[in-house]
Amino acid sequence: MASQTSEGVIKLSREELEALKAAFEEGNLAGVASRLQEMLESLETVQLDVGITGETGSGKSSFVNALRGLDDEDAGAARTGVVETTREPTPYQHPQYHNVTIWDLPGIGTPNFHPNAYLEQVGFSRYDIFFIIASQRFTANHAALARHIQAVDKSFYFVRSKVDVDLDSSLRRRPSSYSEVGVLQEIRQNCLEGLRAQGIHSPQVFLLSAFDLSKYDFHLLGETLERELNHHKRHAFLMALPNISLHILEKKKAAMLKQMWLVSTVACGVHTAPIPGLLISCDVDILARTLQGYCKSFGLDDDSLEKLAAEVGQPVGQMKAVIKAPLAKEISNSLVVQLLIQAGGKVPKLSKEVLRSVPVLGSMASGALSFATTYKMLRSFMDEVTASVQRVLIKAFEVDAEK
Repeated sequence: MASQTSEGVIKLSREELEALKAAFEEGNLAGVASRLQEMLESLETVQLDVGITGETGSGKSSFVNALRGLDDEDAGAARTGVVETTREPTPYQHPQYHNVTIWDLPGIGTPNFHPNAYLEQVGFSRYDIFFIIASQRFTANHAALARHIQAVDKSFYFVRSKVDVDLDSSLRRRPSSYSEVGVLQEIRQNCLEGLRAQGIHSPQVFLLSAFDLSKYDFHLLGETLERELNHHKRHAFLMALPNISLHILEKKKAAMLKQMWLVSTVACGVHTAPIPGLLISCDVDILARTLQGYCKSFGLDDDSLEKLAAEVGQPVGQMKAVIKAPLAKEISNSLVVQLLIQAGGKVPKLSKEVLRSVPVLGSMASGALSFATTYKMLRSFMDEVTASVQRVLIKAFEVDAEK
């Protein structure tokens, strides 16, 4: 259950209470906050390396671009083409999350392909996960590579790309009997049978189109990675996902809410300064960076809004008209102080569960008030940001649907 505020009382989920209690078992607020700051920094800087491989023409490079929220012709996009354009492993840093790197790996369709030599060539040890992509059938090369990846204790995921092309082709050939669900099921079954025939037990295949990740199996792929990546890597992957659906927005919000108690504790215990007009002290700089991070993660920055407006063919001003939260560039220390004063207007309180779990907060009136006010401000800002970006996406999708 996510963190919440109700009737001016700060409540935390059982998971958050346990984490907060464990953090405070030894040491005072300042000492605990210092250790938690290291935890927060590791969460924000953990390196995630994703390897994208497959046969020539399967859409590897387009998938690299899609994961980074870019179109094939955008500046900094991976080079695409009908012939093999990748000779060496090529790293592409995420535009916003520089700790996430998507690697475009050389194709595996050559006659002299050998899985062992290939993995050595691409430096397999650097990657956390592999996506193995095919635009038609999965072949013996795909299966051999999967077995060798598994042998070196790495995770891999089969991706069947370009399903939009197959759907369009099927519609043209059989317009009267066309069924999107039926065609997708046929593609999936064909892939599974091919992999089983190559000796892959219990394969799982995700059907995707790099040109529209909001369709088909991308959400299933995301949920699978959430389950299988470790905590820090999972957080990095989720934050880096393009904002293509309300489902992803909710996932991001839930992940950020789980870290909100951590941010609040660090902001109230390290490099604090009194806030004018309030009986609290906190680190305004870290709060400003956090709010900027919220905006950028949800696409409330000029670059993201201009790109979305161009994609759906409407003026960016119409997008901004439905936004009530500040944009990333508008976040300043003075705005943070203003938001803290608003949050402290009705003095927030910590719930009895929080005070029982962390009695040291209750014994320090200023510490408890600082934590509660900071948490309430962050939560209110997050709610407004997610509400604004939902309005933006709904407006964009409505316009797109009219075309």
